[in-house]
Amino acid sequence: MSTKTPKSKENKASATAKGTAKGTAKGTAKGTAKGTAKGAEKDTEKDTELDIEAVDTPAPDAVVDTDVDTAVDTGEAESEELDSDAGEITLEQALERLNDAEDAAQQAKEDLLRVQADMQNLRRRTQQDIEKAHKFGQEKLSSQLLSVADNLERSLAATSDSEDEVVKAIHEGVDLTLKSLSDCFKKFNIEAVDPMGEPFDPQLHQAMSMQESPDAEPNTVIAVMQKGYTLHGRVLRPAMVMVSK
Repeated sequence: MSTKTPKSKENKASATAKGTAKGTAKGTAKGTAKGTAKGAEKDTEKDTELDIEAVDTPAPDAVVDTDVDTAVDTGEAESEELDSDAGEITLEQALERLNDAEDAAQQAKEDLLRVQADMQNLRRRTQQDIEKAHKFGQEKLSSQLLSVADNLERSLAATSDSEDEVVKAIHEGVDLTLKSLSDCFKKFNIEAVDPMGEPFDPQLHQAMSMQESPDAEPNTVIAVMQKGYTLHGRVLRPAMVMVSK
């Protein structure tokens, strides 16, 4: 029977302690390595999820650009559809549209010419109205002054043979007044119509009576009972005359 010595017991205990230490160290190293690996995997998964969210969520500018591109594509598609529809018309339809366009252009041209003619006529009438207003604006006043001239002429005729000095002075004053009035008439183109011995003109003369006269040709003015007057060629008052038969 063998007997174990104390030295062999110490060696065995030492070996047992070394084995325990190695096992503890190996377990600790394995656990640490596993924990580190798992943490790294979790961090990697989180980063991957964040990258995926960043890719899936578009930026506002990208959304706007996408909408604009979509609208442009839609407009181009509609334009292409219209172009395709326009290209599908037949030759007869094109000729018909051309004829309609020519008719519309001709009608517009005629309307334009008509409007231009109307405007020219309106401008001409307006100019004539303005000229008449300048010429005949004083027609009523001139007609009222004719009776003044008639009265002055009658006064001269009544005092022409008088020998009285006072009457002669009045006669001279009336004559000067009549001359001033006649000068005023000439200034405003008021002309007297005294057709003694002239052929009868119904536009300027008013026949009061007819009488046979061996010294005058028929239809001749042989007496003037009241002179007539014109304003720029327009009759203010016809001359009252006697005409020969």
